[in-house]
Amino acid sequence: MSFQDLGVSKWLVEALNAMKINQPTSIQSACIPKILKGHDCIGGAKTGSGKTIAFAAPMLTKWSEDPSGIYGVVLTPTRELALQIAEQFAALGASMNIRVSVIVGGEDIVKQALELQKRPHFVIATPGRLADHILNSGEDTIGGLRRVKYLILDEADRLLSNSFGSDLERCFKILPPSDKRQTLLFTATVTDAVRALKDKPTAAGKPDVFIHEVETVDKVAIPSTLAIQYIFIPSYVKEAYLNSILTLPSYENATAIVFVNKTHTAEVLRRTLRKLELRVASLHSEMPQTERTNSLHRFRAGAARILIATDVASRGLDIPSVELVINYDIPADADDFIHRVGRTARAGRKGTSISVVTEKDVERILSIEERINKKMDLLDEVDDNKVIKESLQATSAAKREALMDMDRENFGEKRKNNKRKNGKTVSSNNEPEKKKKK
Repeated sequence: MSFQDLGVSKWLVEALNAMKINQPTSIQSACIPKILKGHDCIGGAKTGSGKTIAFAAPMLTKWSEDPSGIYGVVLTPTRELALQIAEQFAALGASMNIRVSVIVGGEDIVKQALELQKRPHFVIATPGRLADHILNSGEDTIGGLRRVKYLILDEADRLLSNSFGSDLERCFKILPPSDKRQTLLFTATVTDAVRALKDKPTAAGKPDVFIHEVETVDKVAIPSTLAIQYIFIPSYVKEAYLNSILTLPSYENATAIVFVNKTHTAEVLRRTLRKLELRVASLHSEMPQTERTNSLHRFRAGAARILIATDVASRGLDIPSVELVINYDIPADADDFIHRVGRTARAGRKGTSISVVTEKDVERILSIEERINKKMDLLDEVDDNKVIKESLQATSAAKREALMDMDRENFGEKRKNNKRKNGKTVSSNNEPEKKKKK
């Protein structure tokens, strides 16, 4: 079956062919015809399965038949994912002079307001920044949002969590009501919150909500080409062991993402590894947007071999060359582990995941193994003697220097000041923390 058979416009089929995308994937084959027929849609498929084209192709097809005003709004949880989606829209619609506006934090809000006033065809946004415009930028800026034909929630499971609740609500209030627009939700994890939307009553004359999960996502969560390993170590020597892993003969030239749970950890590791002369970049919420974009470009281009990242990089980002994923910190949620390791072993390629496990992480590892229905293998290429002999002293000295540099530069002061000013607790991954239950 071809894209033309699915009902995609001829000009768009030609654009897809030019990008060497000839055959629709399972999620695309299932969702595109239904969206073209007017159904709201919930699409669940693993990362790398072509979800962006599954919603972009039908939306662009309909847009080209009647290109009026702001046609569609795509909401996504991270700035990097918004930029990536915008790049895909721009590439697909290049022959039609498509105008795409990216509305994310960290960029000039006045410049964004002027862009919105010019009524771009598609707006790709993070909920927080779009909500800022709705609150502060005036009717000239946001008026075009009142008539959009499509609303897309990408990584819908994250967007529907408590973290984005108030911003989403503000965005929904200005968009047309659900019976006057099509709503498309796409995610790698179809949660109960997402699935529940299928059962909401639809407006009279509107088709039922269509839901499609590729092989029930859980069954394909971990690629068969992914080797899953762990190393068990004391927590106070993690940096030295990380250095040893990254400089093993089998990984010394491998592109790697190192996932951490906190921005402070990401910055310490970036500076420490750089002092050890490793080519490293980082991606976390305390970096200015220009630096975040630059880090991704450097990593994609191979100028940096290692990317230190919080979970802003665990979902959706298409970095096809990653060979190694290291969970330096173990995530609390097993699904976050699945999203992280999904950065490697994509599209049939081989990849390796290594989890750095300390005495505090055992329960989390057991939970992850139960979730993925697989036991991790022990990494035996790094042992205590090797670390003590080759890595411990140099890494400890580099870490001391990194911490002194951060102290001199008052790293984290801006976040602390914002916390005090806003009177709310913020996590290290750029999202409000959920209040602990008493």
